[in-house]
Amino acid sequence: MKAEVINPFLESARTVIEQVIQVSPSTGNLGIKEIELIDNHIWIQVGMTGQLSGNIIFGIAEQVALRMVSIMMGGYVVTEMDEMGQSAISELGNMISGNASTILYNQGVSVDISPPQIMKLESMSFLPRRALSIPLLMDGVGEMDIQVMIS
Repeated sequence: MKAEVINPFLESARTVIEQVIQVSPSTGNLGIKEIELIDNHIWIQVGMTGQLSGNIIFGIAEQVALRMVSIMMGGYVVTEMDEMGQSAISELGNMISGNASTILYNQGVSVDISPPQIMKLESMSFLPRRALSIPLLMDGVGEMDIQVMIS
């Protein structure tokens, strides 16, 4: 996978998280890895079609997602991932993917994204098992992994 495909997602995630979560994320070790579908995580899938196709999956430990949603809701403490929380965290994935698709378009790569979808572990067995993993570390909040499976 080429850096010019990955960099828009990394750049977009940094920008969106800084604006919405109000923390500057740092990047962990990028690499190809086997996707480990861990319980007690929120998995948000965004599909991509056009000159590039595949999926982007955001993996967030549920406790980290709850902290992120609480920040997104102006500091209101969210203690369970209800429908409103799922909507908020899905929108974060949508914002990152939409911004990345705009960056790609400005680089001459035309893509469309699908609406974000919260995935359950049992429904994820059809996905490829290897992806480029980009961990984003957010001080005081936790970690979010971006799994990129695009060709």
